[in-house]
Parts: sequence; structure tokens; C-alpha cells
Amino acid sequence: MSAPARAIRAVFFDVDFTLIYPGPTFQGEGYRRFCASHGMEIDASRFELAVAAASYILDDVEEPLYDDGLFIHYTATIIEQMGGRGPAVIQAAREIYAAWATNHHFEMYDDVGPVLQALSGRALTLGVISNSHRSLDAFRDHFALNGVIHAAVSSSVHGYMKPHPSIFARALADAGVQPGEALMVGDSLKADVEGALGAGMRAVLLRRSGDLPLRMPHGVPVIRTLHDLLSYL
Repeated sequence: MSAPARAIRAVFFDVDFTLIYPGPTFQGEGYRRFCASHGMEIDASRFELAVAAASYILDDVEEPLYDDGLFIHYTATIIEQMGGRGPAVIQAAREIYAAWATNHHFEMYDDVGPVLQALSGRALTLGVISNSHRSLDAFRDHFALNGVIHAAVSSSVHGYMKPHPSIFARALADAGVQPGEALMVGDSLKADVEGALGAGMRAVLLRRSGDLPLRMPHGVPVIRTLHDLLSYL
């Protein structure tokens, strides 16, 4: 008979597209304005297809060391897929990458505040683990989460990105819990779910859009909103 699962003492969250989402600055028209400021015309209507075409760049990283060049290359590829050409592509991509770190370009999902408060009321330690270069101290300040989020690890500071086990180990140590006592919630199957499972944690996949991956690890729940997390726990 297998040993019973430990009670969950800490819940960690991904940040981008789990707790917050980008506003118009990082949609098609926003990209068009960035590029226009560099003398380059692109087709804003091609944005969603361009993002899908560039996604392999972030998905197929062999050694997940944090490298700003990786994200600049990803952004430049989106611009090229929208029709951008020439040296201005990299210039615009660098500007977009820098702006991504600024919290006022983002909005918090409506379910985040109530759910984090409810989990905090259950005496759970809450944390965030992010692959972004955004300051997580500034993130907590901007979204008034200082009294709720107690552990925060950014890959740009830590050095490794999810799914590398060391970034999860750092977060666990900061929260003072063992892997079997922690749950990771995020929107990425590879970075959040598989990364957490590889570190000995439990995981929940958040898919707000409703679409599901073709393959899912056995026993990993899929939720559509963070409110579903309350009943799962």
C-alpha cells in the first residue's frame, strides 16, 4: 500500500496568463505602434497567427537558462511573421521586451483576488514562480498582493527557467515546505505542470480558454478558473 499523500501547505502560481494578462500594449495594434515608432509597418491582424508560429521558440528550449536574447528572438519572430523586415525588427523587439516588465501594461484576472484571499484564510503559504524578467516585488506592490504572496522566485534572478527543478527547489526552500506538501498552478503543461511534477510537487493545469493539451500526465486536474481550485483543495 502506498503512503498517503501529505497535506498541502503551500500553493505556488505562475504569473503571466495565470494571475495577470497583457493589455492592448501587447496585442496586435500595440505591436503595430511599437514598430511604427521604428519606421516599420506591420499587419496587426496577423498577431494571433504570428504568436502561434513563434511559440516553438519558447517551447523547445533544451537548457532552460534564463537568456533575454531568447525572448527578444521570440518577439522579433512575431514581428517578422506580421510582416516586419530589416534591422528595425530587433530594435522594436528589444523595446517590447523591456516594456513587458512594466506592471501597468497588465490586468489581473477577476478571480485572482478572491481566490488568493480565500487560500490565505486557510493558512496556506502562497507563492509565485515566474519565467518573466518582471520584478516580483514590483508585481506584488502594483497588484496589492504583499500581504498575500509570501514567496516569489523569478527566473531572471534565479538563473534557470521553469521547468528546471532548481527554480522549484528555491521556491520550496523560501516557503519552508517539502515538495510533497506543495502544489503548482499554471497555464503551461511543460513549464508549470511537468516542471513541478519533476520537482516532486503536485500540479494543476489552468486552461482559461478551455482548450486541452493532446497529452496530460495521469492524475493532473485541469481547471478553467481559479475558483475551481478552492473545491479541488
